[in-house]
Order: sequence, then structure tokens, then C-alpha cells
Amino acid sequence: MTDITSQTKAALAAIAAATSLDALEAERLETLGKKGWVSLALKTLGGMSPEERTAAAPAIQSARASIADALDAKKGALEAAALEEQLARETVDLTLPAVAAPKGSVHPVSQVMDELAEIFADLGFAVATGPEIEDDWHNFTALNMDETHPARAMHDTFYFPDKTGEGREILLRTHTSPVQIRSMLAQGAPIRIIAPGRVYRSDSDATHTPMFHQVEGLVIDKDIHLGHLKWTLETFFKAFFEREDITLRLRPSYFPFTEPSVEVDVGYSTEGGRRVVGGHGDAPGHAWMELGGSGMVNARVLEFAGLDPAEWQGFAFGLGIDRIAMLKYGMNDLRAFFDGDPRWLAHYGFSPFDQPTLSAGVGAKA
Repeated sequence: MTDITSQTKAALAAIAAATSLDALEAERLETLGKKGWVSLALKTLGGMSPEERTAAAPAIQSARASIADALDAKKGALEAAALEEQLARETVDLTLPAVAAPKGSVHPVSQVMDELAEIFADLGFAVATGPEIEDDWHNFTALNMDETHPARAMHDTFYFPDKTGEGREILLRTHTSPVQIRSMLAQGAPIRIIAPGRVYRSDSDATHTPMFHQVEGLVIDKDIHLGHLKWTLETFFKAFFEREDITLRLRPSYFPFTEPSVEVDVGYSTEGGRRVVGGHGDAPGHAWMELGGSGMVNARVLEFAGLDPAEWQGFAFGLGIDRIAMLKYGMNDLRAFFDGDPRWLAHYGFSPFDQPTLSAGVGAKA
């Protein structure tokens, strides 16, 4: 016991006298390290009789705790002193010229949204927005999705535990389609809008992320038909991809909020290991690629929005902004859009002075 007490006093004195972190670390190894005297003393407890162990164990444990506390306190004091010294030594000369900061750039998603707005503005479309936190009536019910529709399932939709005052479920919107409901309720008809924005679904891989971007298009007027839809999309894709050889195929499909419904396919070829939009999908070396869904607005959706389907007709379409950005600018992984890697943005980013215009080219990079 006398040896433990004297060794503890000596260790505490050495810790208090340490003037550097290296000296403190040496003392820690000398006492609490695998071969330190405290560790070796603890190992001897197993060979003692119960009476000896009862007498020796508290003294050894007390020595260990005292030394550990002293080491922590001294380490904190030395680190604080080192920081104070560093702050006093490192000063900034405000008379020196500023270091050039890295040039900022516009994210490709933001750029593509500007390109979309520029093109559709020329076609007479206004830009509409809506809340990202929605209720299930605007997100599902008013879009003709019944209570058993699989899109309402928890594995697709992010729900909140709360409800609205009307008892509606609250969720992160799964598409930008609720904006068309809100716009029709607020403005009536005729109406011609696009609604770009963030949407959320429980999905993640190279071509899906839990948060991504869509643009919804809606036209409501009299005597509207599928020909107007195809012309609008074809005109948009020609301007967006800046090619005249764009060929679209409308393929029959099903969506609850449109009837009839069609998938939009575009012809493409493979050049240099990546897909390049252009040409006819049935031509040699070409194929069809799905880019979005569309169709004539379902009569029930018009009724939910307060419009008479006998008087008004319209079409709607939805496109994935991230996907068409990948296709136009040769990106191969959707997840990189949201990694926050400045090297990726330096490579794919746009100059903030490079504003999309139809006269100069919506996709011209600086």
C-alpha cells in the first residue's frame, strides 16, 4: 500500500509538471499504459487471496482514477494554452490584398429549371409553385387516386404524424401535380402553367433519390386534344436539346389523373458511351427512351378542381428535371447531384452570367 501511495504521488507530481502533450503522453504510458505500473498492479489482484484483494483493490483503483483525472485535466489545460498561443501568433493583415475566392457556379438543376422556364414562357406558359408539405387530398384524392392506390403506401410516401384541421394526412409531396389542383382552384380556366420543384419519395439508387425535381405542365382550355400535347412536348424537346431531329412516340399507358394516358418516348442513339437524343427510335442504331408521363386531364380531376368537363378539356405532363439534365449534359449518376462535391460542381456547373435565352441558346455553357 505504501508503494502505491508513493508512486501515485510521484505520478501526480510528474503530470502537474508536464509542459507538453508529448511529456504528458509519456507519463500516461508510464502509469496507465499496458505496461504501466498501475496496469501491472491490477493484474496482480488475480493471484491474491480474497482478504488481500479486498485490501489492495480499492487502493489500486483509487490510484488509477486519480491519475486518469489528473491526465485529463492537464491535457485540457495544455490544449487551451496551445490554442491561446496560436491565436496570439496568427494574425490577419487587413492591408494585404484579398486571396481570390473560387468562382461560384450555378447547379445544373437550377440551370435546367431556368432553361425550362425560358422555353415554356415563349410558348405562353406561366410558372406556378406550391407547398412541398402537402395534404393527401391535394396530393392524391383530387388527382383521382383512391384510398387503396399503391402510391399512398408508406414505402413510397413520407408521412408526418400530424393531421390538418380537416383530418387530412400531411406528407411530403410525391409529385408536383398538386400544384395543378391548387392553380385550377385559384385561377379557374383557361390556364397554361408549368410547375417545377422538389418532390420526395422513399427510393434511392443510381437513377433515383429520396428528393428529386419534377416539372408539371398543364393546359386547360376549350377543344384541347392529344395533338396539342404532342406538339407542345416536341417543340419543347427541340428547344431544350437544341436539335431539330427530335422524334417523339406517345405510348398508351395508365395514370389515375389522365385519360387517355400516354408515356412520352424520345428517339436516341449511343455516342461515345452515352445516350444522345436525336433521330428516330426505330432507325438502325437508335432506340426509344422514356422521359415522362402525360395525357388528357381526367374529367374527375377537372370536377375536383371546380371545372365543368363538358366545357373544359386539357392535357398535363410530368418530366424528371434531374433525368433530362443527366441526358443533356452527359451525367451518369443521379446521386452525384446532391453529394455537395465542389469538384463535381466545378465540372458541371454553369456561370451565373450565362443566362438561358432562346436567341443565344438555352444550353450554352461558359
